[in-house]
Amino acid sequence: MDDHLLASTLASSARDLLSRLRSSYSGPELGREGDRQAHDLLVGELAAHRPDDAVLSEEGTPVGAEARSGRLWIIDPLDGTREYCDRSRDDWAVHVALVEGGELTAGAVALSSGDTHSTADPTPLPPSVADPMRVAVSRSHRPPLVDELARVLDVELVPMGSAGVKTVAVCTGLVDAYVHDGGQYQWDSAAPVAVARAAGAHASHLDGRAVDYRSPDPRTEDLLVCRPEVAPVLLDALAGLVAR
Repeated sequence: MDDHLLASTLASSARDLLSRLRSSYSGPELGREGDRQAHDLLVGELAAHRPDDAVLSEEGTPVGAEARSGRLWIIDPLDGTREYCDRSRDDWAVHVALVEGGELTAGAVALSSGDTHSTADPTPLPPSVADPMRVAVSRSHRPPLVDELARVLDVELVPMGSAGVKTVAVCTGLVDAYVHDGGQYQWDSAAPVAVARAAGAHASHLDGRAVDYRSPDPRTEDLLVCRPEVAPVLLDALAGLVAR
């Protein structure tokens, strides 16, 4: 299968495994087993299907410059561990992305709801009907910047879990934007950014720079995913807030 379909298939398989584990474990043990078993599944399948490719996982070890110059799969076996451990929550996801020579070429976000969004068959952004602008923000790591944004723009802040869940919410029209400041890594954003771009959304750092997946430092810190028509307004407002 091609890279797009492989990303989608693997993300969906890991999501299904994680869903089954919820009936066998609970609390912190559920989170540990979920992280471990989903990581093992994804790494094992990538070794079988793409044995010459490198893999960077949140649950794995760092990769060197040589690996980053070729084909590198960036995976988050369980994005939203806190939400996953709470059986009443369904805002966690699995991320699988492929970077070639530093450029995102394929990706998939498998949602706990059972839907998988990928570059294999992207759905264009639907028309926006939100008024005021709806902005997805982290539920558990809410940065002060988003509250400042709400004071300078007429926006409604919508708390959600996983970065993948928030990005897909932009792609499906549930929200107009996703803003995050601080504490992200390449595995948090690679698959969501690939899926967002394939759908026609804007994805960048808060200052408009492209997110760099060539860097050996996995930290990416901040992220903006939004409808393209609201990107200028949000980037302008964010520039003023960051400059303070």
